[in-house]
Amino acid sequence: MPAEIIKGLPVATAMREEITARVKNMGGILPKLAVVLVGDDEASRVYAQSKEKVGEKMGIKVELHVRPASTTEAEVIKLVDQLNADKNVHGILVELPLPKTIQKEKVMNRIDPLKDVDGVHPVNRGYLLGGQEHLALVPATPLACIELIQRSGLTLQGKRVTLVGRGDTVGRPLASLLIKRDATITVCHTKTVELANTVKAAEIVVAAAGFPKLVQGNMLAPGQTVIDAGINQLPDGNLCGDVDTEAASQIVRAITPVPGGVGSLTTTVIMQNLLKAIELQGLI
Repeated sequence: MPAEIIKGLPVATAMREEITARVKNMGGILPKLAVVLVGDDEASRVYAQSKEKVGEKMGIKVELHVRPASTTEAEVIKLVDQLNADKNVHGILVELPLPKTIQKEKVMNRIDPLKDVDGVHPVNRGYLLGGQEHLALVPATPLACIELIQRSGLTLQGKRVTLVGRGDTVGRPLASLLIKRDATITVCHTKTVELANTVKAAEIVVAAAGFPKLVQGNMLAPGQTVIDAGINQLPDGNLCGDVDTEAASQIVRAITPVPGGVGSLTTTVIMQNLLKAIELQGLI
């Protein structure tokens, strides 16, 4: 029997309805997200513009700050400082990649941790690692994985979860989120010995290694739920995840598609983080 497909759109729709209702009850505060876009990366421009459209539907103002690729690092940092100081801006997000002349860490570390809706600042990472998730703004993709798992009716408490991937963007923050929810986790990566056996022993598998189809069908077992957080472009231009979806869907109980799964929640999670930022700033 083919696996149940856990689509992201129904979850995103439910979250957006919740966010819209919260915005209407914020006592006149107009949530504002500043998105900084430096350079001419077309994918980043599309992502930024999609945030603008999604935010508008929920009563959130998304303000784009577009700068040419020739913009210096000092100029970008100055812009971030101005947004930090602007009391009408509640969240700041810098689209990646930045031009090679600009050090990503310098820019990201300059963002006020209380406005860091992408959860990239070391202060937010520290809160998350220390088990103080309530004080942290959490990266969007790991949080999207958690939302998909929990809103699909699964409980994480006591579950055996194998996380394939240890990167700073998804793997490490997601490990902290899973531990906080009392999951029993094993973190694997491309150097893990007997990766197949570890994956097969899990009840929930989360793939976030950034390698196309790393998790093959013969590594999976009946009854598992698979969350694929990877998105990779193949030589033919098509997209695929870190899981061989076609093979996996003939074996596991449920699986997220790529595209249409985890990635379709990330913009909505950013907006959710914006409201949390307003709370952490003591404005509501």
